[in-house]
Amino acid sequence: MTSTASATQHTAVDESALQDALRRADLVAAELSATAAERDRANADPTAEIELLRANDLLQVGEPVEFGGAGLNYAQTQQITRHIARGDTSIAHLIGYHFAQQRIPHLFGTADQAETISRRNAQEKLFWGGVQNPRGADGLVLTRDGDGFRLNGRRTFASGAGVADHLSVTASLDGDLVFLTLPTDREGFEPAGDWDNIGQRLTDSGGVVFRDARIERSEILGDPDSPPAFSPYQTLVTPHWQLAFVNFYIGTAEGALVEALDWTRLNASPWETSGLESATEDPYILELVGELRAQVTGAALLADRAGDALQQSLDFGPALSADQRAETAIAIAEAKYVTTKVSLEAASRLFEIQGARATTTKYGFDRHWRNLRTHTVHDPVSYKAREIGDWTLNRRAPAFSLYS
Repeated sequence: MTSTASATQHTAVDESALQDALRRADLVAAELSATAAERDRANADPTAEIELLRANDLLQVGEPVEFGGAGLNYAQTQQITRHIARGDTSIAHLIGYHFAQQRIPHLFGTADQAETISRRNAQEKLFWGGVQNPRGADGLVLTRDGDGFRLNGRRTFASGAGVADHLSVTASLDGDLVFLTLPTDREGFEPAGDWDNIGQRLTDSGGVVFRDARIERSEILGDPDSPPAFSPYQTLVTPHWQLAFVNFYIGTAEGALVEALDWTRLNASPWETSGLESATEDPYILELVGELRAQVTGAALLADRAGDALQQSLDFGPALSADQRAETAIAIAEAKYVTTKVSLEAASRLFEIQGARATTTKYGFDRHWRNLRTHTVHDPVSYKAREIGDWTLNRRAPAFSLYS
């Protein structure tokens, strides 16, 4: 009875902390939404937006309460990502990646490394950027240099790296993949500042270069002299990122739909042959609203299911089996596939509800589709469908990579 009561109390505390964090996220999303079109056009570095997240105590929510965090688990932090996406997809992209980077030391680092980094995250409210995209670059290579290492190479995409406090980096050491953590003021680290794409314009996702950057042994997660073969538990690193994608895709669709409906209620005119006094009574508009609402709601539930699947595997711990890891990856792949399709369709078809006047540049409603289209080609969703089919038909698990 004591154990049950304790578990109930713990759950209540977690739920209270989550709801408090989501309330703050909603306030931030509302503030971001009010200026989203203007900031999208300006295409400036997202420094002020990160400070807004920091000021609202959202950067450290995934760290333990005793360190100064809110004690939220990973799936709960990605609910915050979804809420932020309702206001600004770019900033949701940044915080979603940030939450994923913060968990990497717990997968690959020693217990001391993980605790030290968690304490710093909570106390200093560090914002994390990532230098991990494995494609479109010369690669990053670590070489030994006395009692330390030197890092050289470049990456084409590195979200948030130019405006972050700390970096999570992947590199090659003696032919093995290793994970590093280092501050952004490191000599030899150079953000290119070349991000100018059609969408996700406020994610600072341009290239970076490392030129003989000094890396200490303590900044390599785990033992650099004995890199282990990655366990199924450690390979959950990729589902962490993929769950972030799922949540800011569907959060964007949710926010875009609300924004479109508000505009329609205030501004839309009925079609001249409809015989109606209000566009909100048009049966074709009502049908489309119902269709999109059903699709978005269904995709959101699938995103919740994916979050639960990943969190259960994380809670299971290092003894996680290969089949358990596969089931988790497939659950997230299913959500990734559906949220990609649904969010793109919603962002495109909302103009059919609003009408031609909603395409005026000043409203910036096109940013939802541009943001989604830009990020949903991060890794082809067709390959997710193939992985789902191969597991379903042949019980062949997705091979681990930094994409699956």
